[in-house]
Amino acid sequence: MTIDSARPWLDSYADGIPHDIDPVSGSLIDLVRVTAEKYPKAVALEYFGAETTYESMVEQIQRAAEGLRRLGVKKGDTVALILPNCPQHVVAFYAVLRLGAIVVEHNPLYTPRELQHQFEDHGARWAIAWDKTVATIQKFPDEVPIDGIVSIDVTKAMPFVMQLQLKLPVKKARESRNRLTTTVTGTTRWEDIVSQARIDPSFPRPETDDLALIQYTSGTTGSPKGAMLTHGNLLSNAAQCQAWIPQIKEGSTVVYAILPMFHAYGLTLCLTFAMRMGARLVLFPAFEPSLVLTAMKKHPPTFLPAVPPIYQRLQRAADDAGVSLKGIEIAISGAMPLSASVVEPWEERSGGWLIEGYGLSETSPVLMANPVSNERRAGTVGLPFPSTEIRAVDPDNPTVDVPRGERGELIVRGPQVFQGYWNRPDETAEVFVDDWFRTGDIVTISDDGFVSIVDRIKDLIISGGFNVSPSEVEDTLRKFEAVEDVAVVGLGTNTAEQVTAAVVVKKGMELDQEALREFARENLAAYKVPRRIVVVNDLPKSMVGKVIRRRVKEQLLAKK
Repeated sequence: MTIDSARPWLDSYADGIPHDIDPVSGSLIDLVRVTAEKYPKAVALEYFGAETTYESMVEQIQRAAEGLRRLGVKKGDTVALILPNCPQHVVAFYAVLRLGAIVVEHNPLYTPRELQHQFEDHGARWAIAWDKTVATIQKFPDEVPIDGIVSIDVTKAMPFVMQLQLKLPVKKARESRNRLTTTVTGTTRWEDIVSQARIDPSFPRPETDDLALIQYTSGTTGSPKGAMLTHGNLLSNAAQCQAWIPQIKEGSTVVYAILPMFHAYGLTLCLTFAMRMGARLVLFPAFEPSLVLTAMKKHPPTFLPAVPPIYQRLQRAADDAGVSLKGIEIAISGAMPLSASVVEPWEERSGGWLIEGYGLSETSPVLMANPVSNERRAGTVGLPFPSTEIRAVDPDNPTVDVPRGERGELIVRGPQVFQGYWNRPDETAEVFVDDWFRTGDIVTISDDGFVSIVDRIKDLIISGGFNVSPSEVEDTLRKFEAVEDVAVVGLGTNTAEQVTAAVVVKKGMELDQEALREFARENLAAYKVPRRIVVVNDLPKSMVGKVIRRRVKEQLLAKK
């Protein structure tokens, strides 16, 4: 019997998964405070072997909050964080929130143009930055004023012996040191910030509905926009993740922060969910398989969020090094399709689960995932999380639902859905129908609620009056022997686009373009076959490895 005709997916939930989460209250500051009270001596952060307990982490957060307050940071201010994964990142994130200020996360590898564009948009006057990025910020024009920069040397969080090794007068140590840190002037050192007294406990704490984070979208299909997320949005998503994976027990799990915490995916699963669970969070400033395998010998992850290319590289590296993946109980993949060629060898070697989920920056970010059970369904992104509602609608008339199983635009609502785009009321209005958020993704929803992503609306190509799904064409072309990777875009006018494929050829092979077209003709309708094929050395990708079709299109247009 269907439990809820409006939410048929509830019948497909694994045993023990609640249909709804309790409404959240308080703030993210309360989240870490409560966890520290439960597990004060448990290790919260591990960084190259150096450990920080929950008790010590919260102490640092309180001191950093006071240091930032004395600098002039106040409630409602936007504060830019430009940091790799490191203990200082976690402390800075929560210290900013303790003041009621708003975190704006940035990729420290952004070009000066990309970084300046975001500062122009969010208007942050304060930055907490990896010292390697400080010079870029200091070169901003006068039209982008900065009141102050707190600089962070990430090596200061490493074990003392490792810090000494980096100072050795040998070429290898010097090269490593130069990659990790540099000398800066005109900033406030992080060590001076955390040397302050603790913030007065009576200082007002942020509330559930206060804005906590401006998370920029990846910009894979257009200009990046700042999604506004409240404490309640982020608390809700952490609670939904916990409800979905009851196998993960509080106070005993190990989470690897391989994904960058400046990205929505890594932020929620590492900065909020892991902290809620009292987990040991093992931090990696960048994904290096050798570093991960070394850490696994001491504290293997029990929960590993990542993306398909990371699972592939890690599994191959483990095979080559003879390191066991046993003990990784649950791995969750997102951001791009997860194929059986990745799942099967991973699960064989780990003995655990590798499941696929789905979300967006605008949804904190996780909307749905496959059950962590034998009911998971390959090729789908799973079922909506507790307290989440979804519909598939006509993209041209989003008030009209499409029949179950047919393609439609995914619209959603739930406690994790954002409050709109920063300083963009018109664009905010465009993505909401009543209180439903338009994801821009084309999906099918099965009778029992499993969701399959078909494509992005903005990526659809109009060829000869027909809609062409780039993903469908790409999936076909990747099966051709010489194709290593491919991105398909439309070139031409909005109503008469030419299907164009940018192809990366496998090493040591040559591409016969006509043979590739013939292969496509055998598997696709004629209007979907690429009219133009361009061989490229690589494809522009987002920070988590998703191809940025917008940039592919720009590059191909520049080649004309």
